[in-house]
Amino acid sequence: MTDGVLRFGADYYPEHWPETRWTTDARLMREASFNVVRLAEFAWSKLEPREGEFDFSWLDRAIAVLHDQGIDVVLGTPTASPPMWVMKKHPDAYRVLEDGRRLTFGHRRHYCPNHEGFRESTRSIVAAMAEHYAANKAVIGWQTDNEFGDRCYCGSCGRAFARWLAKRHGSIDTLNERWGTVFWSQEYENWDDIQLPSRIARAPNPGLQLDYFRFSSDSYVDYQNIHIDILRRLCPDQWITHNLMGFKYDQIDYFDLAAPLDFVSWDNYPRLAWAMVPEVDVPAVALASDTMRGLKRKGFWVMEAQSGSGGWEDISVAPRPGEIRLWAWQAIAHGADGIIFFRWRTARVGAEQYWHGILDHHGEVGRRYEEVRRMGAELARVGGKILPTQPRAEVALMLSYDSRFAFQAQGNNPAFSYPGHLRDIYAAFHRLNVMVDVVSPEADLAGYRIVLAPALHVLPAATADRLRAYVEAGGVLLGTARTGVKGIHNEVVDAHLPGLLRDVFGVRVEEYDSPALGVATQLRAEGAGQNLTGDATANGWCDILAPEGATPLMVYEAQHYLGRAAVTEHRFGQGLALYAGTFGNAALHDHLASRLLDAAGLAEAMRPAPEGIELCWRQGDDGTRLLFVLNHGVEPRSVVLTEAFVSLIDGLPVRGETVVGAHDVLLLRTGGNLI
Repeated sequence: MTDGVLRFGADYYPEHWPETRWTTDARLMREASFNVVRLAEFAWSKLEPREGEFDFSWLDRAIAVLHDQGIDVVLGTPTASPPMWVMKKHPDAYRVLEDGRRLTFGHRRHYCPNHEGFRESTRSIVAAMAEHYAANKAVIGWQTDNEFGDRCYCGSCGRAFARWLAKRHGSIDTLNERWGTVFWSQEYENWDDIQLPSRIARAPNPGLQLDYFRFSSDSYVDYQNIHIDILRRLCPDQWITHNLMGFKYDQIDYFDLAAPLDFVSWDNYPRLAWAMVPEVDVPAVALASDTMRGLKRKGFWVMEAQSGSGGWEDISVAPRPGEIRLWAWQAIAHGADGIIFFRWRTARVGAEQYWHGILDHHGEVGRRYEEVRRMGAELARVGGKILPTQPRAEVALMLSYDSRFAFQAQGNNPAFSYPGHLRDIYAAFHRLNVMVDVVSPEADLAGYRIVLAPALHVLPAATADRLRAYVEAGGVLLGTARTGVKGIHNEVVDAHLPGLLRDVFGVRVEEYDSPALGVATQLRAEGAGQNLTGDATANGWCDILAPEGATPLMVYEAQHYLGRAAVTEHRFGQGLALYAGTFGNAALHDHLASRLLDAAGLAEAMRPAPEGIELCWRQGDDGTRLLFVLNHGVEPRSVVLTEAFVSLIDGLPVRGETVVGAHDVLLLRTGGNLI
């Protein structure tokens, strides 16, 4: 994947600048220790200005200029921004929004992934690029398209959806039974009768909606396979990736999209313009990296690392001095093997004039360039010592896209967010500096001491069996409210919740309450939970639990369920299963994390640190351990190191109380060969 080299570079757009500038850019990149750039992912109109007329000469020259400075190239297949001639040829290929509006020319990702004419144009440009660059030694790999996503509701999708449904369900009678279309007289007679779901009229059939979300995800997976099949055939010596959008993006099953790739990459923007985030959500950024690592259980790249203020219409908070380097080191700490900054130079024209890069519009070096150059020099010295290591976690967080899609159809409570809930539980372990893997419901759970399966709303029997076997064999499991509610067709189970896992958790949901927005119910510790302190509250949902062998850990302190169990634990086989019948606040999640770690015998893994300090470990097969001490705060912080380390960056020994500067990083090594 990296040939033993930790990759470091930027996204570069030579087509936006005079050719006389290219040599200056390449020299500045070399001086910043760049060894890779991404090119051409939005350059279709330059590469194929008219149908069948290809011009790679300008890109050949740009690649040669870069390679003369020792910089390799990742090429993007340029299909995210089809030129006018493509869309004029296929006027019905524009993506259609849920409300029926058809997109128009002038942006990007405005195509339908199921339109056969657009697919043919895709095959043509990808094949032409692959044939031209297969033997180019400077080209080490490919990025498919750019940030796949967003659902389409056009006629092409409607016809493709009908075919997808026929393959999935076999017969229209089976579909009617699985979706329960007898409700509201919605029975279908033919596949072509099925219309695409729209929430404009409110409350489409839940089975229809979940299947359409699955189909939309599969559509992008299938469209990406067009790129991959061509590239595998014509460029067998070059790897393939795609730049995903981290944990937050919710319209594609990233486990499926990642499966055929050599490795995944993602786009990391801790400060987003449209959110106007005053402070960086550090656990959320860490969760995004851990999710990307978990998609293939291997290292990843950051294909777009934020290097300046972002924004199309509005401009976000600028990265503070040190943050560009800090975010890059954080990604490496969580498993990144490559960092590519977006972008090299800020565009003077187009929609991203205010999406700032390493260089400003004027092209002169400044503070951000010097920060990147500093990191490049560090990686040039120590990158080879980082690559043989990887993060290793004993805690797994289960991410279910079926559940995520189902909650998009029926949120259950306006205060509830499935990704927000996973983020909140993850954050409790992050505060204790415990490493976490993000895994799919189909993952092999062997080797994990704790499995977190929050709100596993759509619960296939195979997943329930896998979790049951995991606990029976000695694992520690956490489930939370709204687990086991649905079968695979988005139908509510005809059993007491938590459905297929009722025996594992040893509890029955006797009743539930969906409190009004802003209503929180205090929780009181009981039994084995008596050592739990703090102001834990139930927020957004309240399961009223009837233990069936489980022991209450917390009870409600108000409402008509005063004194009833809210959190329980249950010995099952050789393991332990905790069930939290609410979504709760940070205090509750901190309690749960501590209890789970203690029950799993991982209390020593808890490493609370001063506020703003993040500790991450990467380990090698030779016993080497790398400790990343990252200070996300605006003030220096002291940490106490209880074992001897060597600083990889300056080679000095480090032990005891150590000061980490604001937005600074310590990279420390212990074990293995310390030379």
